[in-house]
Amino acid sequence: MTVNTYDPSAGITDFDPSLARALLESVGEVGDEGAIELNSDGQLRFAPLVTHGQWKEVAAQFSSEECIALVKIFTLGEMTFPGWIAEDKSAVIPLVKALKAKGGYDKTLTRWIKAHTSNKFLPHGSLADRL
Repeated sequence: MTVNTYDPSAGITDFDPSLARALLESVGEVGDEGAIELNSDGQLRFAPLVTHGQWKEVAAQFSSEECIALVKIFTLGEMTFPGWIAEDKSAVIPLVKALKAKGGYDKTLTRWIKAHTSNKFLPHGSLADRL
């Protein structure tokens, strides 16, 4: 006998950039103080984005400013919302890579991320993935 486990990302195969843009609108501007708010419906609605496997492919559709805002939202969200814990699957990692590819990554963002997370994989991912 086997027991099935619930995977919130099961069945989510296509990335919908409008959902990420809705997240940006819902949260608004993220300041340096490091706090975001989403009601429980919003947390559930946007949770699939936290570890979605297609960020690498679609990050180019977002401006550098949008990518930075998403990095901050996902960094703070992982510390704030229990359903957003992502470890080395965090959307922050491919978003940072996309920012670097665009030339829009400022090293001060690394310091900001490190100051606002306990996730040891942020912002660059696991060492094994970088080898």
